[in-house]
Amino acid sequence: MKPEQYYDILLNIRKFKGLSKDCAKMLIKKYASIPSNTLYSILSLEIQQKMKISHAKLFGSCKNYYDTYLEAVEQGQSCGILLNMSKKIGAPPALLAKNILEKHYSGNNNVTKSDIAKFLKDTTLIEHKGLAYEIYLCVIYDDLYGPVADAIGLSIGQEYELILQNHLKERNIAFRDEEFLRTQGYDKTPDVKLEIPIALNGFVINWIESKARFGNVEIHQKYIKEQFLSYWNRFGTGLVIYWFGFLDVLSECNEKKFIIMDRFPKNIIYMDPQCIKPCNT
Repeated sequence: MKPEQYYDILLNIRKFKGLSKDCAKMLIKKYASIPSNTLYSILSLEIQQKMKISHAKLFGSCKNYYDTYLEAVEQGQSCGILLNMSKKIGAPPALLAKNILEKHYSGNNNVTKSDIAKFLKDTTLIEHKGLAYEIYLCVIYDDLYGPVADAIGLSIGQEYELILQNHLKERNIAFRDEEFLRTQGYDKTPDVKLEIPIALNGFVINWIESKARFGNVEIHQKYIKEQFLSYWNRFGTGLVIYWFGFLDVLSECNEKKFIIMDRFPKNIIYMDPQCIKPCNT
């Protein structure tokens, strides 16, 4: 994706006021030529980045959204109080729900942070029915932050790992998956390690990493530091697939320790064992 188009998408996300679900609908309508998964991924990355910057400001000690919620209940406001509040303050509903739960149970020493996480995943565990429903609405309406987003992300990640493995099997390319590599003592492993390297445009591929998301500069640099360089040190050069696309500048500044694509490659060159001649001793 061209940087100009990417930053235009970011501008529209930053100008939008409302829930992430509604923002996603706006993006899909406005950028009809761009796959919806790509737009969802860009939106998710932008929301996460926004929260890193503004979390302290939104949920600092001077903020007391719980009291505001209680006042709204006393006034007889209809269901969806917390959703409307999240729109007003510009915070993901699931994050506001977590803050409200923490305030609700702040005087109960028997409720831990682990319990709060359980309550978000299963609101039937919350004893107060009215609050439980408010929390439920926040969680279910937030598909880019919180438990639902985590479940979706995990599911999509596993789906595209299987897609990658199916591509390899269809082409009779032998490989070892991440689970097997960990049994061999590797702490950081790519999604697949090829048993016999392949080549793409003269570049040797020893491993492939599947990323079911859009690759921007920040997330790519994070992966290089935390994952890709470790793979290169252990296994040599490889391939990273950002299934939902990536910024063009990422491939332009590639260090040639791995290459980047947005789909499984077609023009694969296989090793020909007949080309290997035994050495005469």
